[in-house]
Amino acid sequence: MLKEFKEFALKGNVVDMAIGVIIGGAFTSIVDALTASFIKPLLGLIGGAEVKGTIPLGDSGQAIDYGAFITAVINFLIVAFVLFIILKAINTANKKSKERLESIANKVSRKGKKTDKVEEKETEPETKLCRFCYTEISYKATRCPHCTSILEEEAKKALENIEK
Repeated sequence: MLKEFKEFALKGNVVDMAIGVIIGGAFTSIVDALTASFIKPLLGLIGGAEVKGTIPLGDSGQAIDYGAFITAVINFLIVAFVLFIILKAINTANKKSKERLESIANKVSRKGKKTDKVEEKETEPETKLCRFCYTEISYKATRCPHCTSILEEEAKKALENIEK
């Protein structure tokens, strides 16, 4: 059971998530400092009143701290906006990467075909895409030099050629 927990805890997803939580906590403290040091005073200048404030609830000494609530809302909006910008950048990068892969795939599929009507014989393509990382590699490769994955079909073909 301890071994299983160790395998689970050391998987990439769990470690990545833990790092994300730690960085998120650090980022939140930066946003808190930004809000307390810059945004609250600016709002005080604009609105004519300080964001810090409470509404007393009778003689009990209890109060509603609306200033803390407004600060928390501002912090949330800043964090949400920054995350929105980061996710938008990631999605744009993924879209460009996908378009590039599709372009390479089209290029590779066109390389293997002759368009000249005089010679209609198909030639063997020079390159192909690794089915694991989609990197363009030599058509005769049995292992991807980028991700080092073994390309099973090509390895089988190579073994068959050796046995003959």
